[in-house]
Amino acid sequence: MQQKAICNNWLNRYSRFFLQAYFFLLFIFTFHSATYSQSCPPNIDFENGNFDGWTCYSGYTAAVGNENVITLTSTGGASFNRQTMYSANTGETDPFGGFPVICPNGSGHSIRLGNNQGGGQADGISYEFTIPANENSYSLIYHYAVVFQAPNHRPNEQPRMEIEVTNVSDNKIIECASFTFIAMGSSLPGFQVSTITDSATVLYKDWAAVTVDLSGNAGKTIRMFFKTADCTFRRHFGYAYIDVDSECSGSFVGASYCPDDTAINITAPYGYSGYTWYDSSLSNVIGSGQVLSLSPAPASGTSIAVKLDPFDGFGCPNTLFARLVDTLTVTAKAGNDGLSCNQHQVEIGGPPKNGWRYRWTPETGLNNPTIANPLAAPATTTAYIVQTNNAGGGCKTFDTVIIRASYLDTSMQLIGKAKFCIDNGDSALLKVQPATTIQWYKNGLVINGARQPTLRVSTSGLYSAQLTNLAGCDLSSIKQPILIGKAQAGITYPAAYALINTPLVLNARPIGETALWKPGTSLNPNSSFTPSFTGSVERIYTVNITTEANCLTVDTQVVKIVKGIEIYVPTGFTPNNDGKNDFLRPILRGIKELRYFRIFNRWGNLLYEIEKEGTGWNGIFKGTLQPTQTVVWALECVGLDNKTYVQRGTSVLLR
Repeated sequence: MQQKAICNNWLNRYSRFFLQAYFFLLFIFTFHSATYSQSCPPNIDFENGNFDGWTCYSGYTAAVGNENVITLTSTGGASFNRQTMYSANTGETDPFGGFPVICPNGSGHSIRLGNNQGGGQADGISYEFTIPANENSYSLIYHYAVVFQAPNHRPNEQPRMEIEVTNVSDNKIIECASFTFIAMGSSLPGFQVSTITDSATVLYKDWAAVTVDLSGNAGKTIRMFFKTADCTFRRHFGYAYIDVDSECSGSFVGASYCPDDTAINITAPYGYSGYTWYDSSLSNVIGSGQVLSLSPAPASGTSIAVKLDPFDGFGCPNTLFARLVDTLTVTAKAGNDGLSCNQHQVEIGGPPKNGWRYRWTPETGLNNPTIANPLAAPATTTAYIVQTNNAGGGCKTFDTVIIRASYLDTSMQLIGKAKFCIDNGDSALLKVQPATTIQWYKNGLVINGARQPTLRVSTSGLYSAQLTNLAGCDLSSIKQPILIGKAQAGITYPAAYALINTPLVLNARPIGETALWKPGTSLNPNSSFTPSFTGSVERIYTVNITTEANCLTVDTQVVKIVKGIEIYVPTGFTPNNDGKNDFLRPILRGIKELRYFRIFNRWGNLLYEIEKEGTGWNGIFKGTLQPTQTVVWALECVGLDNKTYVQRGTSVLLR
């Protein structure tokens, strides 16, 4: 019933334009528990770079009556292209909205749930945690972005993302915290039309947030279950990117402040359409908006309240209270010392904390000196100092991290040729700069014993070397493809028969990159694998075929001149494997295409058929030698004069 009410509300508030949308979701969750010092459930933020603590699911979706049914099965771990991990340095953006796949909250890792392949797939991921026993004020915040494509289906057939929050202890779904997003518009603002689409209008919504209230569930075990599903017609997809903040706090951001703060910003939970701030008596309005700014800071112990009005159908209406105290402590975290090889970026610092400010010095080599966990790529060994303080300016603390810079030459020198023919005496020698350890690879596989700076190449492949130095840098050299060929022996083609001054297409073997016919007389062009011969004089041509590796093969082609069309089928043959007259086949002169050649026995049974000139029939049918008999043949072909010729006759099979 909740799902139907949401869908009907969307349809009433928005035009059919929103039916033109593909669906996927990106969201992040922020958890609030007792104090800043309280730790979050392990790896709920994916900061281990894996799925420890999470349960992954895969399955399918189907429309059953007027309902959408998602069927999921636990997979025991992340599945390829169904639950995908991203790290902060990926730089990748969403292909439709252009926003980053990594949540812009400073997270080190985010995941993608599902994919863009359609096919009726459904995927899920869940996490269970227990709210502290003494915490009756508890909220969960998820950030998201949505993109819709135009499936133009009924609501129960649409691609979707479902959020299901359950009080596991009481086996009860928390209704106002559980939502269904489908590709039919939404009451949430901020949609834009994507300019990147190849089939249908696409709408997307950049990063936003929704809050769900878990207050009154102290000591209860909560399960968050996030599901994405394609449309039920197996054509349109839905997927999501997920992240979780590393900070858990039950109070408002800013409710705890520093004694030396000159001002404080008190931040209510994200994701509501309206905020109204009151004093503790709820009789005096003292502000509006998500952030309440107070300057100077109030006396420690002051109590305030905020009334939260959710977007229609997304979240629980609530009034939250906070007691403002000046007991906040801030600890700067610069992270562990590290190594940057060839100015590759390494992460320093730690997860961000809401309401804290960061300033790194020096700024050289940092991608952003004002976030908690910037990426550092110094050209020389550098000591980075982070100043961390509360938003009000108080509680300044400092920490230092040293990033050693080391350079490892990953260049590769090629002595010789990257492409050569082994018959020509050429060679290829690869050389890298000396390093502490060297290991050569071919096509990604170790070359046993190849640990020297030079490698003589004897077979084709993609070569590289894994290099390390004393500082601990471990990098791959550039990759060098090598192609080594061997020339094939030349052959003489069957004689070609041409009508006088009538074009005839000749064919060279397709065993190389280029072909050159010599002499070029009567050929157009003589540099083609399939030149056209037009002449009145018999010719003998050599065909120089050169491969990509510069191997040369010389074939021979004789072109004979005939005055007219000649079609000849022997009146008898002796298939006894003596190398003489063992096959029955047509001999054609001045013919450019054989459409069919068929052989029948006297009862009309088809014994043999070809649709181009070939070896011919060897007197065997279905693995059995046929006895002496008279057979009937029929053929149809097209002459060089573009006329169709049909002939029939008989031939004797002799044993």
